[in-house]
Amino acid sequence: MATALSAPALSRPSGRAADALRTLSIEPGFARHAEGSCLIRMGGTEVLCTASVEGRVPGFLRGKGEGWVTAEYGMLPRATHTRGDREAARGRQSGRTQEIQRLIGRSLRAVTDRAAMGEMSVTIDCDVLNADGGTRCASVTGAWVALHLAFRHCMSKNIMKAVPLLDQVAAVSCGICDGVPVLDLDYAEDSKAGADANFVLTGKGGLVEVQGTAEGAPFSEAELLELLRLARHGTAQLFAAQRLAVGLPAGEPG
Repeated sequence: MATALSAPALSRPSGRAADALRTLSIEPGFARHAEGSCLIRMGGTEVLCTASVEGRVPGFLRGKGEGWVTAEYGMLPRATHTRGDREAARGRQSGRTQEIQRLIGRSLRAVTDRAAMGEMSVTIDCDVLNADGGTRCASVTGAWVALHLAFRHCMSKNIMKAVPLLDQVAAVSCGICDGVPVLDLDYAEDSKAGADANFVLTGKGGLVEVQGTAEGAPFSEAELLELLRLARHGTAQLFAAQRLAVGLPAGEPG
């Protein structure tokens, strides 16, 4: 088991301890027309996640008896400090947008029993209302809640007998700021971090995806393991918030 690194004291812009998440809230049922939805807030980052159910699958899955879960991601023009162009106006999505929405889709499919869905599709739209770092991580975490609620809606309509989720999935950012590994970077930290990483983890401890980059000097294996330790500590709290949002007992995985 990895042990915590000995590090100098750090004064974070938010005043948080190195292993503290930002203020977190998940408001389920935020979008009245979607089969499943939530508004997730992590500090100054706010993402609206909506799940839409369709009774068909992409062509490559027709006749195979499996369902499909996918995602789309976008940011409102003034989600950031300066106005960004709408991607629809430019006529194409940025590479960043495509990469993030593929990450969200992969993360959800990793914990979904698609054979138990039958031939139906669920699309999760993750729209960033306000961005202050960690938008992809908040999107993954909120998307799971929206997906769970959409499946619960399908059960209420007798479309399926049980929620076809094998586990929870959530994501959190970690980084090295002023030589100290820290959890859940806000924009002020992310913009100057010596290294930053995004961890997508399951409730049972599995790794779905790890994205880590040194922005300056390389970081060590010991530092990577410390970032993973912080990520596990943070996602444990995210999993608890997800369960609360969908009405699951504490400790129940999915």
